[in-house]
Amino acid sequence: MVLTKEELIASLQNEVRILLHLAGKVDKSKLDYRPTPKQRSTLELLQYMAIMGPTQIAVIQGGVFDRAALSAAWSPAEAAAKTLTFDQAVSAIQKQADEYTTLLSRWTAADFRREVDMFGAKRTRGSLLVDLVLSGHAAYRTQLFCYLKSCGREELSTMNLWGGADSPGAAA
Repeated sequence: MVLTKEELIASLQNEVRILLHLAGKVDKSKLDYRPTPKQRSTLELLQYMAIMGPTQIAVIQGGVFDRAALSAAWSPAEAAAKTLTFDQAVSAIQKQADEYTTLLSRWTAADFRREVDMFGAKRTRGSLLVDLVLSGHAAYRTQLFCYLKSCGREELSTMNLWGGADSPGAAA
């Protein structure tokens, strides 16, 4: 694996940190904002992020990545996530930093290299963790950033998106 286990966990924890920084920029009066009718609202996006990583890891760890396995893991997690308030979703995301350590710390190098059948294609667990969980975090935090900008948070910059911090002199 290109990343060590510790580097992967640290990267996932950094994603959580950046996502929490961006969530802290949400104007609660705009939780229903959605760019188009068929896209998630800001609240729905955060509810999704409250379950995305840990649920994907559970499926990857299970070793079978098909509709039945996805539905078995995803349906109950998604139903629970849809009941979360903004504050509950943010709290669930915050817990993911420790959850990623718990979920992945016992994995061996062989566990990361073990193949999973993903809809008929063989992939290693490690590549799925990077492609689905780590990349998913980057994609969805970028979506949240775009929502924030569309809702008038003009002071936000690439420092907020990639560094998880306000630019020096920027309004909070």
